[in-house]
Amino acid sequence: MSDLTILTTRAENDYELLDSGENEKLERYGKYVLSRPDPQALWPKMLKKEAWQKADAVFSHESKGGFWKLKLGVPEKWKIEFGGLKFWIRPTVFKHTGLFPEQASNWDWIYKLIHSQKSIVSRHINILNLFGYTGGATLAAARAGADVCHVDGSKTAIGWARENAELSGLADKPIRWILDDAATFVRREIKREKKYDGIIMDPPAFGHGPNKEMWKIEENFLNLLELCEQILSDEPLFFLINGYASGYSSIAYENNLLALKKKYGGEIEKGELTIAESKGERLLPCGIFARWSKS
Repeated sequence: MSDLTILTTRAENDYELLDSGENEKLERYGKYVLSRPDPQALWPKMLKKEAWQKADAVFSHESKGGFWKLKLGVPEKWKIEFGGLKFWIRPTVFKHTGLFPEQASNWDWIYKLIHSQKSIVSRHINILNLFGYTGGATLAAARAGADVCHVDGSKTAIGWARENAELSGLADKPIRWILDDAATFVRREIKREKKYDGIIMDPPAFGHGPNKEMWKIEENFLNLLELCEQILSDEPLFFLINGYASGYSSIAYENNLLALKKKYGGEIEKGELTIAESKGERLLPCGIFARWSKS
């Protein structure tokens, strides 16, 4: 078993975590500062109240859901550059912004694995990104030279990801955009005898496919992993699992990758995804991961 690894995202020109605490976080996306809830921030805030009150957008909860309060002049969406890619930031009713900064280390890992392999082989490298959302991992893989299949159950998310690809100058890269339920799609790929050299998945705790297919991680996760193993190529490069579902450990994800290590060799890493406050030493935990790679 591997030791726990902490992957940390640090401030860039267009993004920084200014402060966190008391179940909230204060972030800057480009020139706009956003305040939103974060249940992991179980500590006192560092900045004074006045700094939080200057936020350009604040997410609030109500009995019927949540909403953003935007100051005058804040656009519906705006562009930023992050991790060598470009994204549209668009605050949503689910409190998300379309960017998960904590994934930057994983994107870099994906890019380096593919790019190094492309330098020694001439064949196409095929990557599958399940639950692809707004496409950060997809864009990282495409930028490295891979053929990518991006799957998500939300038409809105796929449209957003395609906009990010265009914004990042990757619209002409070989990316397939697939609106489908993850397990349903993989079953079809098995029948088509399609193989992938790398698989990325970011399964939610609960969700629905485009045709109302039900997803519950405790009921469907293991089956999806079994299906994915059937579409791995004979010489796979990597398998990455990200997690945001409350209560799960990266050790649980690592246990599901041990069979790949036994079959193909390589290494497994597991641990937490974090973001460092730009003006302090604290890390905000944002999720878990486990990843296997051949090299």
